[in-house]
Amino acid sequence: MARNSELIRQWEILRAIDAARNGIPVPKLAAAQDVHQRTIRRDLEALSKAGFPLYNEQINGTTMWKLRAKPFRGLEETGLGVTELCGLYFSRSIMKALAGAPFQDELERAFTKLERALPVASRKFLDRFPSLLQAKVTGRKKQDEKHVREFIARAIDASLRQRRLSMRYDSESSRRTKEYKVDPLRLSYADGGIYLIAWVEEYGQVRTFSVERIRAMAVLDEQFEPRALPTEPFPHSMGAHSGTPGPVEIEFDARVADYVKGREWHGSQAFAERPDGSLRMTLNVCDDRPLRSWIHSFGPVARVVAPARLAQEIFEAIDEARDRYMPRLTFDVPRMAVDPGGAVTPKQRNLRLPLKARKWRAS
Repeated sequence: MARNSELIRQWEILRAIDAARNGIPVPKLAAAQDVHQRTIRRDLEALSKAGFPLYNEQINGTTMWKLRAKPFRGLEETGLGVTELCGLYFSRSIMKALAGAPFQDELERAFTKLERALPVASRKFLDRFPSLLQAKVTGRKKQDEKHVREFIARAIDASLRQRRLSMRYDSESSRRTKEYKVDPLRLSYADGGIYLIAWVEEYGQVRTFSVERIRAMAVLDEQFEPRALPTEPFPHSMGAHSGTPGPVEIEFDARVADYVKGREWHGSQAFAERPDGSLRMTLNVCDDRPLRSWIHSFGPVARVVAPARLAQEIFEAIDEARDRYMPRLTFDVPRMAVDPGGAVTPKQRNLRLPLKARKWRAS
């Protein structure tokens, strides 16, 4: 931990010097880091030994520390500054986690080129950064990496040249393989997978295709006119989906109110706090699987208020899930035990095992 604190402090010192147009004195650096000036001087010496082009000069009797604007020829050719390169190194693990295997080799080659722009001592210093920041991505889709690479390359090429694609695709909704002719408009990353956003003339609309479900792809000689797309991918969904948005209201228990309002779940979200500490959230999103999965993830501390249809379907899904843990006992109710009309209500006919005597039964 001590070495990590030292590294982070040296990184912040480097940023502060780089941001100061006329240089910065040691006392100011020490005050910003809340350490003794001797510590700052040792840090400056360590950074200089690592190959960073630090120097000082006297300005009105004060020693000001600066960073040469164009320290390395190779770095100058990339157009990146020293601290910009440090920032890339710092985010390296996140970039790898998000991009995943389809772009793993490309990222490694890019970082190798950046590394060559720095002296060995500087590279050793920067190599310590990725270990301080790690990223974890769950739910990444399983895929044939070789085919995914090929399809992504073809889709990008076709999109840039405005050429149509012919695809054979395993449709999840219809559970069969279909043939499509599409205009490739965009590739987007979401929910652990890469998606092709394309115009399908047959349906007269933009459709979303999961790249790992593509079985064959060919670039055609046919040209297409590009179509406008939203700035952000899947703007009306909580996940990777396209659809017509509508108002959704959800109540959250006070136990999770701070957690819910402390995050940006969707750009349309708005909150209304209630006297008992609970929270009412309003969204303008499409009713899709990502929305329902997100609601279910909160279990008993969330309740859909509107629309009524969504609330009913969430209730039925929860009821069905409960049946998997606590099957109903089905039996005939004697006629004399029911209402005068002789009707047997679902509640009378399908009773559950008592909660306190929970005993799992095989189906």
